[in-house]
Amino acid sequence: MKGRLFLKIFATYLAIAVLAIGIVGFLAGSQIRAKLEQQISNELMAHARIVDLYPMKEIQAHVGEIADIARARVTIIDGDGYVIAETDPEAAALGSHLERPEIQEARVRGSGKTTRYSRTLKENMIYVALPIRKGPEIVGYIRLARPLGDVRKTIEEFTAILLQSFLIILVSSVAVAFFFSRKLTTPIRDMEHFTERLRRGETPGTLMIRSSDEIGQLAENINYMVDELQKRIAALQEEKAKVEAAFSSALDGVLILDPQGRIETVNRGMWAMTGERYRDLVGKTPLEAFRNLGLQKALDQYRSSGMPVSQEMELGEGEPVMLDVSITPVRGVDAAEGKTMLVFHDLTRLKKLERMRVDFVANVTHEIKTPLTAIMGFVETLQEGAIEDRETAKKFLSTIARHAERLNRLVDDLLTISNTELGEIHFSFESVALSGIAQSVLHMIQQKAEEKKIEIASAIPEGLPLIRADRDRLSQVLINVLDNAVKFTPEGGRVTLAASPAAGQEVVVRIIDTGIGVPKDEISRLGERFYRVDKTRSRELGGTGLGLSIVKHLMAAHKGRMEIESQLGRGTSVSLYFPAA
Repeated sequence: MKGRLFLKIFATYLAIAVLAIGIVGFLAGSQIRAKLEQQISNELMAHARIVDLYPMKEIQAHVGEIADIARARVTIIDGDGYVIAETDPEAAALGSHLERPEIQEARVRGSGKTTRYSRTLKENMIYVALPIRKGPEIVGYIRLARPLGDVRKTIEEFTAILLQSFLIILVSSVAVAFFFSRKLTTPIRDMEHFTERLRRGETPGTLMIRSSDEIGQLAENINYMVDELQKRIAALQEEKAKVEAAFSSALDGVLILDPQGRIETVNRGMWAMTGERYRDLVGKTPLEAFRNLGLQKALDQYRSSGMPVSQEMELGEGEPVMLDVSITPVRGVDAAEGKTMLVFHDLTRLKKLERMRVDFVANVTHEIKTPLTAIMGFVETLQEGAIEDRETAKKFLSTIARHAERLNRLVDDLLTISNTELGEIHFSFESVALSGIAQSVLHMIQQKAEEKKIEIASAIPEGLPLIRADRDRLSQVLINVLDNAVKFTPEGGRVTLAASPAAGQEVVVRIIDTGIGVPKDEISRLGERFYRVDKTRSRELGGTGLGLSIVKHLMAAHKGRMEIESQLGRGTSVSLYFPAA
């Protein structure tokens, strides 16, 4: 053990030293390179600006002198991008330079700068360019370039110095790491030997480690634990009481039946699981207490076979509790007494989650399969020759694009819900004025409303309190609800966005439409994933069935809530309650 721990600590010290010098070298090298390149770029740009003060003919005539002064390659380019003067003869006949990035940037921004590899000089170079103007017109460009060889040499010299420093630090780190690793592992080895003797049942005495740090404290704690272990051996009765306390506070429900089959003991977990109506159970048989034939059959099976029995059962009416009951004999009790233990585990939430999972998979499969079937059908038709008919192919491709867009919306909505539930969406909460967000959202929905001749109205009063919200997610909530309102409102209808203060430091935003409405018994299901009141109509309108589910999750993230009121054939009102800032 000591060897392995010593190596780990020793390796950690060395890794830290190596990592530190590596990070310093990388950052310093990057900074030096950037500073040198910036310095060269500024110097070249300064020379270019000075040269730009002279007439073009004079610049052309003295291009060699300019190159010597600037210690750079100089290129004079006319307005069409062709080289008219060049200090590098091999580059003079390379054709138009207008497409070079530094020339493009100089033409658009007044100056250009880039770094790239020069095939002519076989070297990375910095290029700067300025336009030569005659009045408002650009009649040419002056470009200065300098190779980065000096920068490379400086970086190589720095790297050599860094390697020398690294070797010195590495040698020092090895010595320091060895010293501290040995100092740390020696007392740990002593503690290992001490606890090994204790594990074998020996009396190891007292662990003697003189240290004022955490290791010394750990040694004292071990000595204390050895003393406490001796004391606890004599306290078995107290431990028995603790076990009984644990029984009574267990989360699972536990019943103990006496030899006559009547309930003798019930723990609190059973009462919490089954509710107040099953509180008075002591003295009754399970059949009298629960009125459940499945439980009685499981008890009869246990009594006839003598083997443990496990059975699932429903308890209660309306929204029953799903329970898994295990029937076993009470261990440690004389068999003649014949006591029986029933342990109930609540499966209600698991069953509900399983139903939700099955429904979710079925819905997602259906939602994906429908557009995929359509896409595959149209693709097969195109492959069989319909692509030759331009109009038909264009129509089919439009339909394929529409179904692909529907699949994309479905995936985006699923990701939004999933990320919200997992807490992976970052919310930037701030004090938001609703009026500005509302105007932006209404503008986005206006075109869709105009296509259906639906009137969009806003009723947001002045002086409305600010709300605490994330701007982007607030917009998403309002767009989803408004889009639903427009989607399910017939032509000539009306959609109103209103807001007002509400009780309890809240602001309520209401989206009211004159649409088709929702049956009263289905309002409570709005917000479930993929739930649609009119499935056929919703799919025809391009809905994924996730809009209100997203709204519900985002409102919960805002510590708000959504309430829906609707009358079939008369319209729907969606109220969104946000906390006031």
